Amino acid sequence: MEFDISKSLTNEYTNECASTRKLLASVPLDNPSWKPHEKSMTIQNLAVHIADIPNWVPITLERSELDFAKGDYQPKTANTIEELLKIHDDATSAALLSIKNTTADILKNENWTMRNGETIYFTMPKIAVLRSWSFNHLYHHRGQLTVYLRLLGVAVPGMYGPTADDQMM
Repeated sequence: MEFDISKSLTNEYTNECASTRKLLASVPLDNPSWKPHEKSMTIQNLAVHIADIPNWVPITLERSELDFAKGDYQPKTANTIEELLKIHDDATSAALLSIKNTTADILKNENWTMRNGETIYFTMPKIAVLRSWSFNHLYHHRGQLTVYLRLLGVAVPGMYGPTADDQMM
């Protein structure tokens, strides 16, 4: 039996995006400019960034590059939890469809480039970009958002089992 990379990636991303949705649903947007440090993103910008990251999957799998100088990517905005979750839900649907429609050959043998005009940030095989820029990047920012929630006294939802907020200790 041959290993089905698309199915494996689909299963992982389906579960991870469900956890991301739980986290996004708990974000308090009553003070959208709050941030824990002057160098940090605002809670609103971080939450929208997280909701939007699944949009990067089709950009990675269906194109050969992203060129910021061409305006190839336009970040989303959201002012309410409903808008935030819609960004995430729409992006997740597009991401999962793109993963389903890709092949192991595309993932292993096609390169992808992020650039800003003549400045190339990186070129890597699509599987590496998918794992690092689209998947792991999402998980990294989710971790940041859980710290924001904790600092604001908001219950942190469990993503890999219960959190201290989910259980009696």
